[in-house]
Amino acid sequence: MNFRTERKEEVDINLTPLIDVVFLLLIFFMVSTTFQKSAEIQIDLPEASGMPPETKEFVLEIGIDSLGRYFVNNRVLVDKKLTTLKLAISQTLSDANKKQPHIIISSDKDASYQSVVTAMDAVNQLGLNKFSLTTKQSSQDN
Repeated sequence: MNFRTERKEEVDINLTPLIDVVFLLLIFFMVSTTFQKSAEIQIDLPEASGMPPETKEFVLEIGIDSLGRYFVNNRVLVDKKLTTLKLAISQTLSDANKKQPHIIISSDKDASYQSVVTAMDAVNQLGLNKFSLTTKQSSQDN
């Protein structure tokens, strides 16, 4: 007579290989993803023949796409209102601890003139006086 009870081994799932596979997939997607500044915002700049100035100070870029949406340092704003644009500019300046940056307004050539004037008005109302409008280099020489 055998009075011994049989012990059943507990089934154990080893998660280590699964975690390794997940990390390998994560690394693969991080390496294979490209980060391009031009892929974020589609702005077709107007042309001009002048050379761009060189700046070494803090630069804050306001982008305006063809639909009139605003971008402050490549972050899209929730609406097209002047108060929202001023708030975004102020917040970006306070995050960077800068008082007098050089403002660059990049507007799509198909953007409305009102959108550009609103951006310049927001900069002016915040007391910032150094700004420029960007263009792309003209392909024709006059």
